[in-house]
Amino acid sequence: MGWWQVNADTLARSRFVLSPLAETFACLKLLHAAVAAHPGERAWLDVHLPGYRRRLAGDPVTALLVRSGIGRRWVADFLTPTPREGETFEEGVARVRAAPSAQARADLTVSLAGPLPAALDRDDLPERAAALLEHVWTEAVRPTWERRRRVLEADVVARTAQVSRGGWAAVLDALRPGTRWLGGNRLQINLLANPPREISGAELVLVPVTPQRHGWVSWEEAERYAVVYPCAGVLADGGGRDAVPAGLGALLGPARAAVLVLLGAPMSTSQLVAVTGQGLGSVGRHLRVLRDAGLVERRRAGRSVLYSRTAAGEVLVEASRPGHGRVSDRN
Repeated sequence: MGWWQVNADTLARSRFVLSPLAETFACLKLLHAAVAAHPGERAWLDVHLPGYRRRLAGDPVTALLVRSGIGRRWVADFLTPTPREGETFEEGVARVRAAPSAQARADLTVSLAGPLPAALDRDDLPERAAALLEHVWTEAVRPTWERRRRVLEADVVARTAQVSRGGWAAVLDALRPGTRWLGGNRLQINLLANPPREISGAELVLVPVTPQRHGWVSWEEAERYAVVYPCAGVLADGGGRDAVPAGLGALLGPARAAVLVLLGAPMSTSQLVAVTGQGLGSVGRHLRVLRDAGLVERRRAGRSVLYSRTAAGEVLVEASRPGHGRVSDRN
């Protein structure tokens, strides 16, 4: 079991960071695995996987680099430089490109847990990795980056509210499989039999990405440590918009009903905008009408305002679900 020793001061200074490079590498991992966690990922793979595979088919060295670098148990470190706050994709990928070739080869032997293939005993591995990340960013991430960014920001809002309610331990327990707070200033980061690391005094950042089965850890010795984790599924998969019962949609209108259905768990306005794809003004009007009807309530969590269903809202949503009676859809 791998774990980090984190003192109270380091934990108190920890913060969330968004990283275009981490999002791009997570998408590269998704393309490599070609296994979707939800219909949204399946649709994305259907669009982008053929082009990705064609690119690698025409570049066997880079294809081997990807297979070797995304190991079964560990990712080659030079592929995942520790995210920095405010860093652009271009700045991040420049750090991949600047990795010493000897370091890249050494990192690959760790991810492979064995000797380096002869075809990868070369000096241009960082350049090849950077070029592939640029391809994934340009073709598959940048066109939707603004929506992705809003989804990631919404996740940060929800996690920050969770800190105010239950402390950092509650947040760390829920980041990703294998990560949990052990007590005694110990943060478990994975299930591998790695020696513990003392990170007290370093910077600890938590970095959300939208692909649902892809996370990792990275560090810059004694300075910065990162846990990259999948954002909340309700955000990443589009929030279950198709799960709105027909009768409830007929009663409230499909867009307003979608907001009510989503509020089974507290969410902020920005989260609702990111998940539903509706504009800020539209979401605000729906929330106002639902509050006036007594179906939704709001409360403040730190700097954020979170909305959730009232008991009356719960009854209405549950009554409209199949098998629980139904809301009439007749005029």
